[in-house]
Parts: sequence; C-alpha cells; structure tokens
Amino acid sequence: MVELLDGKALAQKMQAELAKKVTELKRQHQIVPGLVVILVGDDAASQIYVRNKERAAHAAGFKSQTVHLSESISQEELINVIMTYNDDPSIHGILVQLPLPDHINDKKIILSIDPSKDVDGFHPMNTGHLWSGRPQMVPCTPAGIMELLSAYSISLEGKHAVIIGRSNIVGKPMAQLLLAKNATVTLTHSRTKHLKAFTKQADLLIVAIGAGHFVTKDFVKAGAIVVDVGMNRDDNGKLIGDVDFDSVSQVASMLTPVPGGVGPMTITMLLEQTYQAALRRAAKN
Repeated sequence: MVELLDGKALAQKMQAELAKKVTELKRQHQIVPGLVVILVGDDAASQIYVRNKERAAHAAGFKSQTVHLSESISQEELINVIMTYNDDPSIHGILVQLPLPDHINDKKIILSIDPSKDVDGFHPMNTGHLWSGRPQMVPCTPAGIMELLSAYSISLEGKHAVIIGRSNIVGKPMAQLLLAKNATVTLTHSRTKHLKAFTKQADLLIVAIGAGHFVTKDFVKAGAIVVDVGMNRDDNGKLIGDVDFDSVSQVASMLTPVPGGVGPMTITMLLEQTYQAALRRAAKN
C-alpha cells in the first residue's frame, strides 16, 4: 500500500507555526513581514495562484499586497515598479509572477529585483549562493519538496535521485539541494534518450516535466519514492500531475498526490523565506 506524502497537512502545520513566529517578530521588533506580488496581465492560472498566495500570507499575519499591472506595461515601467519596492523597507519579499508577456525579458526583470528580497530565489546571485553550498533565497518548489521529505524522515544520503526536468525553477535547484544531502543525482529532461533506463534506477524520482500523466508504473522501480511536481488540466478540466497516480501507486512506496502534495509546500516556503528576510532586517536594526 503506497504512503501518501501529504503536503497539504504539512503546509497547514508549518503556516500555523509561522503565524506564531510572525506574532513574536511583531512583539519584539515591531516588524511585520511584507510581501508584494506583481502580476502582469490576466493569465487565469496565475491569478488563482496569486490569490492563494495572498490568502495564505494574510492568514499568517503578513502585510501582503498584489500589484496587478496591465499586459501592455513596458519593461522599463515594470522595472521602475520593482525599484520602488526594492527601496521600501517595509517590504521584505518581492515576487514577479511568471510567465510575463512576450515583450518583456524575464531575465532582466529578475535581475532588477534586490537579491535580498528575491523570495523566488531566481536572481543569479541567489542561484550562485545555492550552487556554492551557501543557500540564502532558494526556489520555493524545491525547498518545499526538501521540507516534505524531511517531515517524513526520508534519508537522502546515498540514495539515487533522478529528476525529470531541468528548469531553473525546479530541476536545477532541486539537483543541488539533493547533492547537499549526499544523494547521487541524475538530471534528465525531454531530450534524454532511453529515459526509462534512468528512472527505473531511482530510489527517489522527482517529476517536473509539465506533461499530464507522463510517468506510468513502467518508469518506476518497485518501492521508489515518487514526487510529482506537475500541475496540468485534463480534457475535463480536472487538475492532474505529471505522474499517472493510479498506476504508479501500485509500485511506489511513497507518492505525492495532485492536488495536495507539492503545491501547498511551494506557497509555504514563499512565506517562510519572506519571514526569514524580515528576520534578517530585524537583526540589522
């Protein structure tokens, strides 16, 4: 019988603990963690995600605001908005919701965010800290997966971890976090030949390829731990993962559900990193 890695329950527990820490930060230092989420355009999925972030932030006692900008905003105007929040001492975390409209270069936008407020962990300076073994701001989804594995007392030392997907958001930072815990890591992707030959070796399989039900039980070694990062919609509009849950649950020992697995942990780590940024600000005062 497969054991579910319940990210929703863990996220609720961590956010309740975070709310207590925020109350204490206010009491001791008169500082309220401030998070601003900048949303450009009217992408429906982004709007839902941003709304969930704001709800969680308010519940934890944060000062949270969403800045909704027109899709026609120029790159220079967007950078000016970001600079305003870089200079605002009451804001400790800045997140620009991706994807951005085609006329805006997302790399330049990420570069314009103060690295100490880059709670998404995408700024090259934070990427460099992560790869040099001194993580500060870490991409939230990989950070959330590490918390989930830790909560279930899963030792990573010596395990063979295989990742499907090489994005800067999940695959690459995930590899480094696993290496730091002494796992042996294989990073695969859409151009990998004989993919199943790699995934069948995995003690831990992390799937972030963005294709609904891509991984079936014939990809998975018996007893493997499988983490599904995918968020896709099927033909009926139902939310599904990159992993075919019904078939993979027959062979995996542990598996994240979709929804209720990785997603809630991503938002939790966004809040945690904003809190840590506020804590560092308090230490400087």
